Amino acid sequence: MTPRQPNFALLLVAVWLFGLVQAVAGAWNLSGAKLIDGDDALRLLQVRDFLAGQAWFDLHQPRLGLSGYDSHWSRLIDAPLAGFVRFFGRFVDGNAAEALTTIIWPPLWLLPTMGGAAAIAWRIGGRAAAIVALLLCVFSLPGVQQFAPGRIDHHNVQIALAVLTIAATVWADRVPWAAYAAGLVSALALAIGLEGLPFFALGAAAFGLRYVFEPTTATALRDYGISLAAGCTAAFLVSVGPEHWTRSVCDEIAINFAVAAVAGGAGLAAASRLADRRFAVRLAAVAGAGAVALALFVLFEPRCLAGPYGLVDPGVAPILFAEVAEMQSLPGLLRGDIAAGVATVAFPAAGLLAGLMLALGTRRNPDPAVWIAAAACLVACAVTFDAFRGYPYALWLSVPLVAAAALDLCRRIGINGLLPRFAALLLVTPVAISLGAMSIAAAATGSSHMFKDVTVDRRACVNKDSYTRLAQLPKGRVVANELEWGSYLLLWTPHSVVGAPYHRLSEGIALTHRLFASPPDEARKILARVRADYLVACGPRGFAGMRDDQRAASLWNALRAGKVPPWLKVVAGTEREPFTVYRVKR
Repeated sequence: MTPRQPNFALLLVAVWLFGLVQAVAGAWNLSGAKLIDGDDALRLLQVRDFLAGQAWFDLHQPRLGLSGYDSHWSRLIDAPLAGFVRFFGRFVDGNAAEALTTIIWPPLWLLPTMGGAAAIAWRIGGRAAAIVALLLCVFSLPGVQQFAPGRIDHHNVQIALAVLTIAATVWADRVPWAAYAAGLVSALALAIGLEGLPFFALGAAAFGLRYVFEPTTATALRDYGISLAAGCTAAFLVSVGPEHWTRSVCDEIAINFAVAAVAGGAGLAAASRLADRRFAVRLAAVAGAGAVALALFVLFEPRCLAGPYGLVDPGVAPILFAEVAEMQSLPGLLRGDIAAGVATVAFPAAGLLAGLMLALGTRRNPDPAVWIAAAACLVACAVTFDAFRGYPYALWLSVPLVAAAALDLCRRIGINGLLPRFAALLLVTPVAISLGAMSIAAAATGSSHMFKDVTVDRRACVNKDSYTRLAQLPKGRVVANELEWGSYLLLWTPHSVVGAPYHRLSEGIALTHRLFASPPDEARKILARVRADYLVACGPRGFAGMRDDQRAASLWNALRAGKVPPWLKVVAGTEREPFTVYRVKR
């Protein structure tokens, strides 16, 4: 008699609860105010404005920049967060309601992420591979950082939707509704942000190519195309106000993205009607749908071919990207900290190797699902090479590949017992592979420690209590020594802020950088131009984009040396606090 298998849904929930504990424990020491990143602070401010009556399509922040700032973030994230705050507000005060929301919201998205990874593993390696994928999720501490309490930005939602899109795509040839799900999830993700765009484009290409080689999948292509076109139409109408319907931008869903996606989806649906035609006809129809979509996209705004930052001022982009950690390239990370860089590379590299093994293993009887899963991992690794923010995608999309390949390898070499197999599989978990690679790199480079505590100063700079004294000062305009503090200043003080790490804020970023990088006499002129009332400094780093010669002669270097210009006055008592506050003399 075959032993009864454990209920998979219960296993998934159990693993999710364990991951939730990991997320909470891993971030607890950083979340004194329940916020980890400046983006989370600005998101909470946006939620507050929404609850205070700001209109759905009105994302203007009047206190940011010289003349205000129009956010490109989606209300589709603000709305559920506001709902949580309003619900908890029935039982506790406003601050506690916000804190509970920031604790609960991020780990919720671990469940669909883990479920999506397990679903991919099930499709390419069977139920046993899905269980192994859950085991890897239990030991996936590097992958839960974006799901830690306080991460109320959109990253965790987009990671979950990207993994679910790939999961629906690989199942679409076996589960009829999966094609509809892939199109609708892709549309929802595009409404929230463009971070996962490479994976949604991969999904569209996978549906098209699978139909070209297997005309029996015409129904799946039709369903996907219809749902993608309908979903993107709805996403555009929900996200873009009528006054901006004709505006093209590169960093959010707009007319250029919507028209291209709708045309592409409709074109694929139309191509599905040619299933009885020759291979060349099907290929031409699918390629034609993609070409029309691309042509429309380019026609509306060709600069967006450069990516979401295609409209950013070229002079500001290097300054901004040097300040934003998630925009650092993998080679840059390896140069700065070889052990951390190797740890980042390790598990995605294992995913690529596993994908190659699985793909080569299906050469005689090709399985499109394996190739799609491997391609998704490859795309995620390419994104990670260019910018570190792709790392969570690479890790989660590697999980099903490593799970299926490790299980297949155990079978091949005869590891069949439960305990021996469990012990062997523990060696390929994200934690084991990352720590092992880090240890080898540290030993090879002669590093005396693998973990560098670079967060002590930053913790003080992002703690709500550090802003108390500044919040008590008369309302004014502030310039901060790091762009990231701008978001927290907006959230926890009544002041306006000149600069923050957002690419649409080109003028504020450039002026803030010039202010601290210029000699004191020139810096005074810039302060007068921006009509700043306070200059604040926290932490020793300053702007990352300064050259050595700039830094030596800069206002920032003078302040660090205690040489305060006569037109600045230290606010009494702040010199011993995390934030030193300088009042600008008129």
